[in-house]
Amino acid sequence: MKQEKTTVVEHHNFQGDYRILRLAAPEVGPLVKPGQFLELLIPQLDDRILRRPFSIYKADAEGVSILYKPVGRGTQAMIPLNEGDPVDIIGSLGNGFPELGAGKIPVLVAGGYGNAALYLKAKELKTKGIAFFGGRTAQDILCVEEFKKLGWEVRPTTDDGSLGTKGLVTAAFDPWMQEQEAEKLELFVCGPNPMLKAMGDRAIEHGFTAWLSMDKNMACGVGACLTCVIKRKTEDGGWEWARCCKDGPIFESREILWEE
Repeated sequence: MKQEKTTVVEHHNFQGDYRILRLAAPEVGPLVKPGQFLELLIPQLDDRILRRPFSIYKADAEGVSILYKPVGRGTQAMIPLNEGDPVDIIGSLGNGFPELGAGKIPVLVAGGYGNAALYLKAKELKTKGIAFFGGRTAQDILCVEEFKKLGWEVRPTTDDGSLGTKGLVTAAFDPWMQEQEAEKLELFVCGPNPMLKAMGDRAIEHGFTAWLSMDKNMACGVGACLTCVIKRKTEDGGWEWARCCKDGPIFESREILWEE
């Protein structure tokens, strides 16, 4: 983990309301593992001292890229950032996705721009599999061509049926799963919490492994503020608090005790 004062290399519209921000980060970039995130101190928000967490979409020796959608005051304040503007980041943070188990079939599952957090894993995996991407409309299904170029089959679902199967991501995943040897599947999942729980429940019911990137507000990113805690099961049948930023954000589905 390093704090790096860096600059914007590129900032542009990607698709619909989504944008890509590329930062020069020669110290952080080489450290990044798939599934990790960074904390960005957003300029022009002097009255908001907390950083904002972002999944790392791409990373290399020169820098990092994040894919985001302006939805609140913080991300709206990022829109004016231009090439050369100074930015302060901390990264890379979190545990990242584990290695694929021996003999396992990799499956990527994402909701919304959750697939940005899966791109580096898709690139890293030597064994290519299938990716299920869900979104509200066709404009919310991102990076399909990028994943296809890496050798992945992509099956989209949209709430309105404008692309792929109509419905939630489970509408495409469930029929496919029924045709597989479930115990051989290993899922890497990122998206909103209801989708994470749905995929985790299926993993437990059908006996496969699912690694979930938990969607919590990680205000500090280093385990100090405790705003991102979840309940994690313990070996003695009890539970303990786990910090998504420090102990996660990746957890295996059987670890998580979901709040009812």
